Amino acid sequence: MISVAKRAFSRLPVLRPWAWLLLLILSVGAYQMRAVHLDDRLYYWLTTPAVSQWAPDSLLGREYKTQVDAKPVAGVSDNLSGVSYDEQRDQLWAVLNNPEELLAMSKDGEVLARYPLSGFTDVEDVTYLGDGLLLLAEERDHALVVVPVPERSGALFREDYRSLTLGIQRGGNEGFEGVGYDRARDRLFVVKEHSPMKLYEIRGLKRSVNGSFDLEILDHDDWIRDSVFASDLSAVHFDARTGHVALLSDESKRIMELDGDTGELIAYRDLDSDFAGLGKSVPQGEGMTFDDRGNLYIVSEPNLFYRFGRN
Repeated sequence: MISVAKRAFSRLPVLRPWAWLLLLILSVGAYQMRAVHLDDRLYYWLTTPAVSQWAPDSLLGREYKTQVDAKPVAGVSDNLSGVSYDEQRDQLWAVLNNPEELLAMSKDGEVLARYPLSGFTDVEDVTYLGDGLLLLAEERDHALVVVPVPERSGALFREDYRSLTLGIQRGGNEGFEGVGYDRARDRLFVVKEHSPMKLYEIRGLKRSVNGSFDLEILDHDDWIRDSVFASDLSAVHFDARTGHVALLSDESKRIMELDGDTGELIAYRDLDSDFAGLGKSVPQGEGMTFDDRGNLYIVSEPNLFYRFGRN
């Protein structure tokens, strides 16, 4: 039996060292291509016109200019996680996930007020629902907590507020990462980071909070499969002006813009050193929002704030 195995082994082709090296390089290259979805990116690049020609009225269809570049947020040392624009107050809301805290911020990245979140766990994102309401996403528990906009200083207590918990694929630090809200149609978009990536649409959230129970939950796996070429999802924003959904990937350093009804890819931008004159890529983009003029805001771990104006 041993001699048969030796004869079989002897018939295998003998590769020279350079051939083994080439094989190793090709294997590593193939793995990296799939890991960061380079093959998908190449496909879109080959089959789609230039970004500026995709949709002139889209969120990403115009050129951006860096207006605030990697500004450290005063009084924050780590864990800056999510951000949302509040057009009724013309300001931003942001969250920290350890220790949990809600921040009121100016559009220049200055902290206006701080509100400790007592009893909250692993708060990853915030979105403004309108009508003086904010929604906070707790990652590990897959919980969505609705809180009124604070009118005075002091802590907010978890037990004082209603919440919706979706115990779907729970486990570890891989839960809800981002939330974005469509006020006109009462739709909340929720992204799960990875393992696997998910995009959920929850219809009827505010109606249910107000006492008219009417929830519908959609799993947009097809949108992820057909239009998302990234290795994770860290934030989502719904844009009322265009009706589009923007998805942020921290690991792939990319924003993807999808049609809010069909999930079709509209445009994408990479947040690398070439974007908007940055010079240095966004290190770990965790939160993203757009204001009513289309300006883009990003917060990055550990405590960095960015603002990009549209030309």
